[in-house]
Amino acid sequence: MMVDTQVRPSDVTEFPIIEAMLTVPREAFVPRDRIEAAYVSEHVPLGGGRVLLDPRVFSKMLDALDISNADLVLDVGSGLGYSAAVIARIAEAVVAVEDDETRASEAQSLLSEHHADNVVLHEGPLDAGAAEHGPYDVVIVEGGVETLPDTLCDQLKEGGRMAVIFMEGELGTVRVGRKYDGEINWRFAFNGTAPVLPGFTKEEAFAL
Repeated sequence: MMVDTQVRPSDVTEFPIIEAMLTVPREAFVPRDRIEAAYVSEHVPLGGGRVLLDPRVFSKMLDALDISNADLVLDVGSGLGYSAAVIARIAEAVVAVEDDETRASEAQSLLSEHHADNVVLHEGPLDAGAAEHGPYDVVIVEGGVETLPDTLCDQLKEGGRMAVIFMEGELGTVRVGRKYDGEINWRFAFNGTAPVLPGFTKEEAFAL
């Protein structure tokens, strides 16, 4: 029902994405007290201001990235591992970054339980990425961004793609960038919002 009422109507029709989202049980990757909300058309709170992106936003980001089975993907802010488990069925391999020790431990167990054997879970600051496993063909950021750290851009391969939800106040736009000559060239993909991730907030300018 989630795929038929939220994903396909959002013009996401690529078979690998549909197959992955039909196969990975979303309810397994949310807090136990949020299981009934796993398939609603909104973000699911994970605690600490973090969320699991709603199916429409997540699927449209995947569609815009055009991930292939030869791609190495950096999944920033993977939460309890749902996004990494889905992407793992589309890409060659995934490096999932999570900054919360408890969440990372649970994600590791869930990913193993659901046979996402091509996912490496990296615990550390989200804005630092995981340079030791890169560079990456694709980077996806699972939350809002006010300022995008250069560290993540540096981990993207030449010609690689990145999907980011750029937030300005309450308004958000999803953009997809491609790296040419060391610079990211951005294009608008669609409108979407998410809470801003730790490490991705804009510093307030000092004023007298």
